[in-house]
Amino acid sequence: MSAVAAPLPQTPVSMRDAILDAAEARFAGAGFDGVSVREIAADAGLKNQASLYHHFPGGKQAIYAAVLARGIDAITELVAASERAGSLRGDPAAASPYLDGVFDVLIARPHLARLMHRAALDDSPYARDAMPRMLQPLYALGVRILQDAGGPWQPSELPHLAAALYHLIFGYFADASLLQALLPEDPRSAPAVARQRLFIRKAVALLIGAAAPVAAPGTMLGAGKESHRA
Repeated sequence: MSAVAAPLPQTPVSMRDAILDAAEARFAGAGFDGVSVREIAADAGLKNQASLYHHFPGGKQAIYAAVLARGIDAITELVAASERAGSLRGDPAAASPYLDGVFDVLIARPHLARLMHRAALDDSPYARDAMPRMLQPLYALGVRILQDAGGPWQPSELPHLAAALYHLIFGYFADASLLQALLPEDPRSAPAVARQRLFIRKAVALLIGAAAPVAAPGTMLGAGKESHRA
């Protein structure tokens, strides 16, 4: 797979997707309570709110849930395909095509990572409930894959590894505005994303399969002869 997702053929965007695209950008920037249905309708090109309720009778909550589900479900399917293929067993580098797929989703949905980050911090009771509930299946799937990979980590460490991988992959896109102020190049540019894609492949392979010796308290790392193998 190429380093940067190839442009997809131009196809008409359905009104439902137009609403979700507008809502994704709005919710990523202002959170659940900071966005009105009127704003989403206007951004989607609708003449009035009534047209929006035709597609989402449940209103703002239904739109918010659909926006999260659209992104999370696409990523969950990629991770599930990785599990079905057993891609991490014995060869962590074999996960690269699936990591590329996740990158392609985040490139195609430029507000998704920031939306997920914002949802995790949202003070709205609905957002606080919706995000963990929708992300739980993906998290459980990821921990199971890491356990099956047979790497150097103890079972008690796998939740920490899963969290680290989540921030490693999604944090780059969620914090793109901050990185743009720190880095000499726009992190969303094609060359920067291509380099980050390669970095993620290497970092994930190392985290999952490389030796991870940890010095015991009061000792110096490397002082003993014991070695750790992936």
